[in-house]
Amino acid sequence: MLASLEQFMLSSGRGAGELCLQGLSMAVTGDETAATGDMPSYQLRTPTTNLPQGVVMAASPGALHSPQQLAEEATRKRELRLMKNREAAKECRRRKKEYIKCLESRVAVLEVQNQKLIEELETLKDICSSKAD
Repeated sequence: MLASLEQFMLSSGRGAGELCLQGLSMAVTGDETAATGDMPSYQLRTPTTNLPQGVVMAASPGALHSPQQLAEEATRKRELRLMKNREAAKECRRRKKEYIKCLESRVAVLEVQNQKLIEELETLKDICSSKAD
């Protein structure tokens, strides 16, 4: 059992770390075992957490979530995404209205300028035709 436990600890990246299994904590002591070739020594001690008996502690305490917590988190993320999307759409509509107003005012200015140029052209045509006679 110690050899398989040691293999588990080494394969999971817990070389000289701790493993909490079924209410007991086991620690590998001493890195000198690799140099001397001795078997590593294991020390059993009572757990420092109040986990129920039979619970295996994960590498990161926040990694385990209940399905309800995962569903709530997904719902919260969805609502946040929808809210951001609504704000972005609102901003897009505002910018589009502003762009259209700018285009409309530019059209109005260009129409006035075009009308003045047409009048000036008519005036010049009248002047040229009267000199030709």
